[in-house]
Amino acid sequence: MKFLKKLVFPALYGLLIYFTIRLIHDVETGDLFWKRAWALNSFEMSCSILTGYASVYLFQYLFKYYDKHWPLQFHYQSLIRELLILIVSNLILVNLILTPMAAFTDDGLSKADFVDICTVPTLYAIIYYGIARSRTYMMAYVNNKILLEKVTNDHLATELKFLKSQYHPHFLFNALNTIYFQMDDDLQGAKISIEKFSELLRYQLYDQQLLVPITNEIDYLKNFIELQKVRSSDKLQLKVELDKNLSEQLVYPLLFLPVVENAFKFIGGDYKLSISAELTDKQVNFRVENSIPEFEPLTVRKIGIGLENLRRRLDLLYPGKHCLSAKKADNTFVVELELEYE
Repeated sequence: MKFLKKLVFPALYGLLIYFTIRLIHDVETGDLFWKRAWALNSFEMSCSILTGYASVYLFQYLFKYYDKHWPLQFHYQSLIRELLILIVSNLILVNLILTPMAAFTDDGLSKADFVDICTVPTLYAIIYYGIARSRTYMMAYVNNKILLEKVTNDHLATELKFLKSQYHPHFLFNALNTIYFQMDDDLQGAKISIEKFSELLRYQLYDQQLLVPITNEIDYLKNFIELQKVRSSDKLQLKVELDKNLSEQLVYPLLFLPVVENAFKFIGGDYKLSISAELTDKQVNFRVENSIPEFEPLTVRKIGIGLENLRRRLDLLYPGKHCLSAKKADNTFVVELELEYE
């Protein structure tokens, strides 16, 4: 294969140029190729074969030069630049060999001969360039695609980490504030709260799996609810209904926390709070409904930052496989989240 590529192909390339030019010339003048002197034909074919070897060597040299000095990029500027250099170099080479040959054979060099000598080898050079460089540009295209996907994935991963990290400051503030006031009246209870707080924090800090069993999320929410109940009054009407069929279904972590945390934000007085999770066919339906205080804080009128961050995380993690709705109905605020689990 290497023998054909290095020795046979350049000769065939040169002969292809010669016979194409000869065909065009004979059609224009009405000459017959086979009636010419064979010595003359042999001389012209020898010059054409020499042109073929020189052209192929030139092309290979230029390709190596391109790859060495210019980065591999798939865009039209680099393609045009490479092609123009190749065409100009090929024209110089062809005219150094074939133009003198035409000038000293037959009736000398005519304008038609010069146009044929410039046009035919140029067209074949373009075809050769397209075939020879197609693999290189295909690799450049694939590499660009891979690089783009990597940059996109890195950007999304960074954004996910940022969104996830935004839960921590608000969560830490509420938990520490609860424990601080609890220490004045119930030191033993404060110790229990710190223990639960440590479990919650450990889950957030160290459980970095991409997907976790939903039971892990449920246990996490139960601990969070128990911790929040400490700072609530006896008038809190809390209802928690979790489907017993929720077990090993895989979900991304810390997606339910913002919904529950948002519901506990303004507990106090006669406060009703309902949390439910139900398993349907390949889908988890999570619903939180809470009372709106009589004195409605400004932050309740709009969806909070936590829910907005959750919405963005869902868009990144469950594109087309989730539904998040938050609405105010009478004196209650309802958030519903539907996820297609793995």
